[in-house]
Amino acid sequence: MDMTITLRDAGMIIIGVGVIIFIIYCIAFMKNLIQTVKCTNKILEDTQVISKIAADRTKDVDKIVNDVVTSAGSISDIIKGNQSTVNALTSIVNSLFSLKNLLNKQKK
Repeated sequence: MDMTITLRDAGMIIIGVGVIIFIIYCIAFMKNLIQTVKCTNKILEDTQVISKIAADRTKDVDKIVNDVVTSAGSISDIIKGNQSTVNALTSIVNSLFSLKNLLNKQKK
């Protein structure tokens, strides 16, 4: 029994083997791609949580900064417009410290 392989048959065998290797390669590629997509989805979910936290903190900081600016403006207006009020507050604070020092000296 003799078997003859023509160039056409050899070419078809080579092409068939190539297609089988290509299919195996595509299956391995898809397996790795699925794992990569799952990891990427986890990372994106974490990023969304962190972004939400950062946005909330940024809003809180913005509110605090606005309050500080408003307070500084109010203090500036008081200092500009009411020098006597500032002097009175300074005198009250100084007298309280003097009273504290006097009480501390009496305890000693």
